[in-house]
Parts: sequence; structure tokens; C-alpha cells
Amino acid sequence: MIYLDSAATSLLKPAAVERAVLQAMRTMTSPGRGGHAPTMLAAETVYACRETAATLFHMSDASRVVFTMNATHALNIAIRSLVRAGTRVLISGFEHNAVTRPLHALGAEVCVAGRSLFDPEALLREWRAALPEADVAVCTMVSNVFGYVLPIAEIAELCRNAGVKLIVDASQAAGILPVDAGRLQAAFIAMPGHKGLMGPQGTGILLCGEDGDPLIQGGSGSESRLQTMPETLPERLEAGTHNVCGIAGLLEGIRYVSEKGTEGILAHETELLQTAVDCLDGSGFELFTGPEGTQCGVLSLRCPWMDCEELAGRLALRGVCVRAGLHCAPAAHESAGTLETGTLRLSFSPFLSAGELAQGCSVLLEESEKTKRN
Repeated sequence: MIYLDSAATSLLKPAAVERAVLQAMRTMTSPGRGGHAPTMLAAETVYACRETAATLFHMSDASRVVFTMNATHALNIAIRSLVRAGTRVLISGFEHNAVTRPLHALGAEVCVAGRSLFDPEALLREWRAALPEADVAVCTMVSNVFGYVLPIAEIAELCRNAGVKLIVDASQAAGILPVDAGRLQAAFIAMPGHKGLMGPQGTGILLCGEDGDPLIQGGSGSESRLQTMPETLPERLEAGTHNVCGIAGLLEGIRYVSEKGTEGILAHETELLQTAVDCLDGSGFELFTGPEGTQCGVLSLRCPWMDCEELAGRLALRGVCVRAGLHCAPAAHESAGTLETGTLRLSFSPFLSAGELAQGCSVLLEESEKTKRN
């Protein structure tokens, strides 16, 4: 199998992640549910993950690292903490529906600025013009469809200068690009554990510059007499039983990223991106690529003579794993002009070699040529 779908889930992970999950299943229960060894070990592991994440993301207070089920869960907490019906929310043209659906459900007034693919200067111009009319802003760091790296540091500075609270979606950036909470000073930064951080599915993190409002109530394991959630973080936003096994695996994933360094991971994925472009260039595919520094390890393409979903299905039968369609981000496809067709997406990981990628591209070319001849 050649796995080219890491933007969805990092199937290929450090061996320590699997070992940690299994060990947690055998030895840990839940933090705050007693004083015996299994619950104390769980508490120590959850705390270690919180501390390690705080260090990686430059959070001065580890209690503001909140564990969630995934990035969608984290984004819902963040958005529902700041947005009400009629709130004017500025977003980029490349947001995931984990952002746009909660905004729609809340009745927010949404303004979209920055629809030009791989054009950060145009995005910044449009945001400067739109921010005076905004109450809250939400922006992704990297488009999950195209790997477009948005200028988040500059966007954060514009928001601070305008007095607009910012929510950052770091789903495709965490573990690949530096995420510096101290520098961004965002109200919230959301991310999954199962993508670039190499953790198991069912894990996520919300970095809280603000306290936030609970999305779910009850079962915090502390201050049990209260009929409201505790006022202090992280307990305020972490209702119910923690995914201790997942957090144990996530701890090892974050340790891997910390030791490897995002600079090295990004360099490897950038090399793989160039390998894919070199293999597919001139083949008739429409490749969505940007200037240096505006794209990380994701390549979307279209085949003019074949439906992308059909092509992905053919590749799956030959053991090449890709994703096709709208990738839960119709706004990004609308911005790029691919809403009617979708794209076929290749995405990479630190555990993918250039040779494996070249082999996967060769299969892609073979399968597309079969239908071209027919």
C-alpha cells in the first residue's frame, strides 16, 4: 500500500504512538476519579501531554491547553464562545465546513475575503479592507484542499491592530509548520491530534487565549457540588471522561514532532511535493501549485478526461490511497473554481519516501491513461 492521504489522517505514525495507546489501555483509568495507581498514572500522562503541547506551541500556561475530540469539536467551542446571531465574522475563502457550518447554525453575518489561490498579498489587502466591519475573524493556516499556506502571522497582526478577536484553524499546520501561540495572540487556536501531530483519531487540542464557554456540561471530576462547570481551565471545557488512551498516543506523537522539528518535517514534505509535480508535470493533469513558500505537503489535481472520484477508486484498487471530491471544504473549491468537479488530492507525511511517492504517481498515470485511450 502507498498512503497518500495524510491530510485526512496520519495512518503512518511513530511506533511509540501505538505502544503508548496499548500501554494506556492496560494500565490507566481516568484522571480525577480516585487516588489509586491507575487513575494517578492517567493524570500524569494527561498532564505530560498538556505540558509537552504547551512547549511546542509556545503556551506559557499549560492549563490553557484543552483536550477535545478533534479539531471540529475545538472549533465549535471557540466559535460558540465568541459568535452569536448577527455577529459579523470575517473568514478567508479557504475555510473548512468545521468553520462555516457552526457560523451558519449560529446565524452569523459572514464576510469572505481572500479568494485568490496562492496569493497571500491579495488576501492581506482584502482583509485590511474588511476588518473594520468585523467583530470576530476565523482563518485557517493551511488549506486542506490545496496546501495553500495563508499568511497567518500578518493576519493575526491585522486583527490585533483592529481589535478583532481571531480564531485560528491549525488543522493542516500543527506538526508541519510552527504554531506560535505567544506570537499570534489569538483568542483560540484549534487543531486535531490525528494529522500532523501523529496522534490517534479522536484527539484534538484547543489553545485558549480566552476562557471560552463550555460546549458540553458535566462530569469534570472536580468541584462536584457545583451545578455549573468549573470556572478554571482546562476543567471548564473538558466535560466527561478523557480519551486517556488517545492522549497517551498523542503525547508520543507530539514528542516525535518536537524531536524531529517542524522545519525538518516541512522540508521533507516540500521535497515530496516537488517530486510529485516532477512526476506528473506534462501529463495533461491540471496541477494546483503555488510559488515557493506558499504551499506545503498537499497537491490537488484534476484530470480533464476522467472524474476524480472514479480515478481515486481505481487507485484504491491498486493500493494507492488518495482522496477525491470536495474534502469538506466547498468554500475552498468555490474560490479555486473547482466546485463542480472537485479535485484528487495527494498528501504526504514524514514516513513517506520519494520512491514510494514516485511509484504512486506512476500508478496514477497508468490508470488515467487507460481511460484516455478508451
